[in-house]
Amino acid sequence: MSKFSRRDFIKTTMAAGAAMVMAAPNSRVRGANNDLRFAVVGTGGQGGNHIKYFNEKKGVRVVAICDADKAYVEKRARDFEKKYGQKVKTYIDVRELLEDKNIDAITSATPNHWHSLVTIWACQAGKDVYIEKPVSHNIWEGRKAVEAARKYDRIVQTGTQKRSDGGLIEAFKYIQEGKMGAIKWSRGFCYKPRFSGNGIVNGTNGPISPPATVDYDLWCGPADMTPLRRKQLHYKWHWVWNTGNGDLGNQGIHEMDLARWALGGPEKLARRVMSIGGRLGVNDAGETANTQIILLDYKPAPLIFEVRGLPRKKGDSSMDNFRGTRIGICVQCEDGYFVGGGGGGWAYTNDGEKIKQFKGGGGGGHHQNFIDAVRSHKVSDLNADIEKGHISSALCHMGNVSHLVGKNASVEQIKEAIGDNEYFMDSFDRMVSHLNANEVDLKGTPLTVGPMLTMDPRTEKFVGDYSDWANMLVKRNYREPFVVPDKV
Repeated sequence: MSKFSRRDFIKTTMAAGAAMVMAAPNSRVRGANNDLRFAVVGTGGQGGNHIKYFNEKKGVRVVAICDADKAYVEKRARDFEKKYGQKVKTYIDVRELLEDKNIDAITSATPNHWHSLVTIWACQAGKDVYIEKPVSHNIWEGRKAVEAARKYDRIVQTGTQKRSDGGLIEAFKYIQEGKMGAIKWSRGFCYKPRFSGNGIVNGTNGPISPPATVDYDLWCGPADMTPLRRKQLHYKWHWVWNTGNGDLGNQGIHEMDLARWALGGPEKLARRVMSIGGRLGVNDAGETANTQIILLDYKPAPLIFEVRGLPRKKGDSSMDNFRGTRIGICVQCEDGYFVGGGGGGWAYTNDGEKIKQFKGGGGGGHHQNFIDAVRSHKVSDLNADIEKGHISSALCHMGNVSHLVGKNASVEQIKEAIGDNEYFMDSFDRMVSHLNANEVDLKGTPLTVGPMLTMDPRTEKFVGDYSDWANMLVKRNYREPFVVPDKV
């Protein structure tokens, strides 16, 4: 493993990045037949998909893979050679991979806490980036990723693939043209079963050693290198604050992005945010909320997001839905509403009669969109540029910040805090009914109500009441040498 420091790494990559910026966008030496040479960083479940998606695109070759888990790297390399009859370079340390001048672009499916730093480092090394969602682990570092993309003139695509769904593009144009009247609200839903299997974080009686194949220092990277207190290292990091963002930053970021896009895509953060929720109905070592509602106070129409990880009722295996959707969005307008998600959706009258269908492909062309933009070197060609990804990711973080600075409260106290906001009250009433159906004792395990925090969209920092506390969560303390720099 490389022993050089981040300072040494930045010194070399800054020079490389500057040279790339000064050169013509497509002047670098390509591979055979002008192929684009890709590397995949983070080769778990989604990373395995990246290897397939990109290597099977015309004019693209995956030439390297990287993961802090040696077992993952070795297995992917064996499988790649068996399937494609070619070898790939293998790396454990992403810094070594980024020194390779024979790589044009990287795709990254690391855990969330690595997303912004690997994007910044890759931009500094003169490489284009396809970064999985969310683009950040906190608000501040997401903005730094945007700054790096712009400074080093890189093409950076966010892995919110539904931005490339033709049905949704058509549907949101229809809505924004006023075909159903003014928008009253936009709701996103992540009703995904987290009461068994992937949703449960099995704890341990004390610290345990990480898998022997994992370089745990590299795996932790920018996050605190805390003792492992869960049985499964991989994937379950989603439900631990040090590395994940709960279902808001896992599945929910997709629907958050759609709900914001449907509003007309306000390219700034909401002025206010409030969260209500908790980790309820499960007994595990997870930390993030599995039941949560968030109000993002955009004007003239708010964005409301709902997370449910428990089933429709206790003992059941099915999930609730809202107007037929479990993982998707609903946009209420004056003269009707739209319900949809990946693959498109339907516009309805307020009486529930179908008006118009919008058929889409679920965003299957998203990876090709990135490839095309890398070749054209035009940010405008991207369907999900890094800044779009940053804003939607930061909305998820805003909701979690409100939750983390909140306090336990009774149902009556929460209703008093909601006040006369009828749309948010509707979400809360349905949440309480859902928890009652799951026999959750809200007196014994009360909900957490976060304060209504005020955000300055210009500075992307909180202002006013509770802002000192909330701003401590806008940025994390980074662990040397894995530091997101103040100046990229």
